[in-house]
Amino acid sequence: MSKKHHILPGFHLSLGWTVTWLSLIVLVPLAALIGKTLSGGWHHFWETVTDPQVVATYRISFGLSLIAALINGLFGFLAAWIFARYEFPGRKVLEAATDLPFALPTAVAGIALTALYSPNEWIGKILAPLGIHVAFTPLGVLIAMTFIGFPFVVRAVQPVITELSADVEEAAACLGATRWQTIRHVVLPPLFPALLTGVIMAYGRAVGEYGSIVFISGNIPFKTEITPLMIVSKLEQYDYTGAAAIGFTMLLASLVVVLIGNKLQSWGNRFRNHS
Repeated sequence: MSKKHHILPGFHLSLGWTVTWLSLIVLVPLAALIGKTLSGGWHHFWETVTDPQVVATYRISFGLSLIAALINGLFGFLAAWIFARYEFPGRKVLEAATDLPFALPTAVAGIALTALYSPNEWIGKILAPLGIHVAFTPLGVLIAMTFIGFPFVVRAVQPVITELSADVEEAAACLGATRWQTIRHVVLPPLFPALLTGVIMAYGRAVGEYGSIVFISGNIPFKTEITPLMIVSKLEQYDYTGAAAIGFTMLLASLVVVLIGNKLQSWGNRFRNHS
């Protein structure tokens, strides 16, 4: 079998730089995290990651992140459809606003959300008489997670909608398909892989979020405390192996999310290429 030649040379040099850079930026820090986790011993690791207060943070971080990702899946899909299919005044402004969570420092987002939803602030004082409390409750954590994850779904789905020809939808309507049948059998199949990828990316982002949540959550143990905050608390107590153990647990969860996301992206690309 003949060796495949590329027009542009430099494979070995490029590979060397890639591996070196990847090692310095990603692999070496991860190896240090694993090494620090193992240095405390299995008993300390298990005692740390199964502590009732830490387990409660898992329920908050992983559970509310899943709910936020599903909410973003619905409303992110609607926003992407509007941006891709319709022209209207202010569309560019709304699209730019969608990307704000990407550019906005997370601490600023947390302060802004707290300023909006605290009981004596703009939205909070409207909701408080109705018995709806947002700041310093799990609902506030959910809103913050939804805020930072929303752009991931929109940006994952919008390019696919743009590539999807509207003629196919019109043809389905001409053949007698109802709007629901058109959505279910014509629109959703090619969009589903991208939508699922966006949801998983939003989920992974919300799980590891800290800055935008720590202010609005109030950090109440067993109620609104998130896992990243527990890592910071362990560091403040100079329990570095404990912080590393919780971080390692988060690392495993993030790795699973990344692997699933990459698999779905590959699946979506193959689906579009065969369509």
